[in-house]
Amino acid sequence: MSNYAKYECLKVEVADKVATVTLNRPQARNAINQKLIRELRTIWDDLADDHAVNAVVLTGAGDFFSVGGDVKAMSERPGGDVLEEGEVHDPMISRRGVTRQLELDKPIIAAINGDAIGLAATHALLCDITVMAEDARIGDTHVSRVGLVAGDGGTVIWPLLVGISKAKEFLIRGTLLKGAEAERIGLVNHIAPRAEVLAKAREIAVELANGPTWAIRWTKLSINQVIKDRVNMLLEASMALEQVTFETADHKEATMSFKEKRKPRFGRG
Repeated sequence: MSNYAKYECLKVEVADKVATVTLNRPQARNAINQKLIRELRTIWDDLADDHAVNAVVLTGAGDFFSVGGDVKAMSERPGGDVLEEGEVHDPMISRRGVTRQLELDKPIIAAINGDAIGLAATHALLCDITVMAEDARIGDTHVSRVGLVAGDGGTVIWPLLVGISKAKEFLIRGTLLKGAEAERIGLVNHIAPRAEVLAKAREIAVELANGPTWAIRWTKLSINQVIKDRVNMLLEASMALEQVTFETADHKEATMSFKEKRKPRFGRG
């Protein structure tokens, strides 16, 4: 049995020394639930151990990269996501997913084939090279959509890519940027027509998979030290503050309004 057969929310295909990892919950627009968070923690270790893989493409099934956290699940379980029997809610799982992605020495190319929101945007932007559909949107709506601190990586990667001032505005307002604007400001590397995004990402991945292996890997790891320094400085504090906002009236109102299909009424306590 393939080491990747255990994954339920990720589909992994290996060809030409490239692993294509697909967020695979198309029926939920690839929304990220606890199971997918756990799989995004372990997949990087499995890819590191796979000697048939020299590069990785990360993409989403169907028309979306991922709409981010599963708000429907949040509305059904106040204070977090739905857990399976016997599971314990561990907010540090997201942290380990971020750090293990950064520590994978093989280059990761994001094929942002559709909207990438919240935690999904974080994982896309933590990739080494990004190719985004021209008509897709990317943004972190933790604050504006669900009344939470953008604590699972957004406060780390956005300021590094677009600067502190723009990052604060985009995160606080929950701005969704189209592909052309995201490329213009340096948030993503390349844009392409939606139908060509995956092919462009695979083209880059194959090039790197057949390049000078150790020079590529160690250059990546050297630069990622900058991001890891920010992770060590910010991530645990921002995730702790995110956990606090799970208990606020604004978050409860956000999830309830989502469930009731109405506009949230924030600022009531």
